[in-house]
Amino acid sequence: MTQSATPSAHGTVVSVSRDERHRFSKPAVASIRLLTDFGVEGDVHAGATTQHRYLVKKDSTRANLTQVHLIAAELFDDLRAAGFTVAAGELGENVTTHGLNLRTLPLGARLHLGTAAIVEVTGLRSPCSLINGYQRGLMKTLIGTDAAGHVVRKAGIMGIVIAGGTVLPGDSVRVELPVGEHLPLGVV
Repeated sequence: MTQSATPSAHGTVVSVSRDERHRFSKPAVASIRLLTDFGVEGDVHAGATTQHRYLVKKDSTRANLTQVHLIAAELFDDLRAAGFTVAAGELGENVTTHGLNLRTLPLGARLHLGTAAIVEVTGLRSPCSLINGYQRGLMKTLIGTDAAGHVVRKAGIMGIVIAGGTVLPGDSVRVELPVGEHLPLGVV
């Protein structure tokens, strides 16, 4: 499938979160500042090279493809229906959106957040076992299979900061699709 790099969808920022320490959840804040090629200012996962504890152990020089974690707020409604109570930031995301099916975006899609910030989508988040420590059984709900037997990861998407800027709840999110063939997201 090929399409031009024109806007294809719009959504809204519901919440923004950051944490300077490695903890499972990130507290919601009034705003976050995205720094080009670095991530969320003041967040433990910001950096040019990977900051995720598991990935650092594998290769500390690896480029950081997980600078920004985004989750659609609609996931929380699905989780609530399955018996879980999860709010914005509690799954460790930096940006919670509404109105976009983030998991179906192609690799390289660009999310224009607010007036200046741009995040390029690098892949799917693969939830780690810490999720079960947060709420027992939650990981199984966030990783499932579709009717064809394909693994479906629901814990959000990851991206890198292409253009910096401040992001606030209520800001618009505009999707810019990549030019050329649209590749599905893999796990980063």
